[in-house]
Amino acid sequence: MSRAAAGSRDAATGATPVDQDHDDRVTVEVRLRASAWAGHLAEQTATGLRDRPPWTPPVWFYDQVGSELFDRITRLEEYYPTRAERSILAERAGTIAALSGAETLAELGSGTSDKTVLLLDALERRGTLRRVVPFDVSEEVLRDAAATIARRHDGVAVHAVVGDFHEHLGALPTDGPCLLAFLGSTIGNLDAAERRRFLSSVRSTLDGDDRFLLGTDLVKDRTRLVSAYDDAQGVTARFNLNALAVMNRELGGDFELAAWRHRAVFDEEFQRIEMHVVAQEDQAVRLEALDLDLEVAAAGWIRTEISTKFTADQVERELTGAGLEPVDSWTDERGDFLLTLARPS
Repeated sequence: MSRAAAGSRDAATGATPVDQDHDDRVTVEVRLRASAWAGHLAEQTATGLRDRPPWTPPVWFYDQVGSELFDRITRLEEYYPTRAERSILAERAGTIAALSGAETLAELGSGTSDKTVLLLDALERRGTLRRVVPFDVSEEVLRDAAATIARRHDGVAVHAVVGDFHEHLGALPTDGPCLLAFLGSTIGNLDAAERRRFLSSVRSTLDGDDRFLLGTDLVKDRTRLVSAYDDAQGVTARFNLNALAVMNRELGGDFELAAWRHRAVFDEEFQRIEMHVVAQEDQAVRLEALDLDLEVAAAGWIRTEISTKFTADQVERELTGAGLEPVDSWTDERGDFLLTLARPS
């Protein structure tokens, strides 16, 4: 878990519409229109549900209800990643700001940008911050986040980019020293092949004076890992099952939520948590928007998310394999989470 303008054409036709928001310091560049994103998700979901075992993209978690549930998850005792990452940033943001010398702070999957407040403040204290580039799939969320950043940071320009980081990293304005942040261990939601492609794309995006800040969750006791995704209060279970409700609404589905249960397991082969929804009895589900009929036998399951856990050595190998050289790295007091700052080799 971690956690979706003006112009004559939409993203499906390669348009690059840019507009100025109410504040003349705020620019919103739309590389991904809602219609194009919806079509992409539908196609990806149909592919996943036809696969064996079936899976769905985790974006279905995040409607308003799911986002509120995830916010609750981040405050649960069992769910350590958010607290651990924030504790590292609280201690090391000044060091990261000094090592990067960044004039631009860009964040992938920024959402409300609340995770980067400590970095923004540290860069502003150093007097180097000139521009903030929040990047996400949701135009509505980005406009709100951009306005909030502009209000908090006088004299700082905000250039929000609505896009998919698998396709639109090239839209990031990175002239001048840029710190590109990918936090929350969101990279763990990608499998090994997807991570290689993503990190190679990051390397291609960065100039020699840019830096990349990556957050990764570390391998640890299996009981703690599973508990973080299967809490005693059942908040994560409700979060997981809410994805079925969202697919019902958005894809014309007829999942009966009461007929499914939540499960979190650790896959030793791939060193990752998997979240499943498990059928309590034989299920026949129709998704009209996909023209798809899905049958799942009792005890069969659909994978709704992966969350890979890393070792520090593995993070270094994956970065160097993509042409990114680690500069420094930091963990929290318990060694649960890792932040790594890297530069182009």
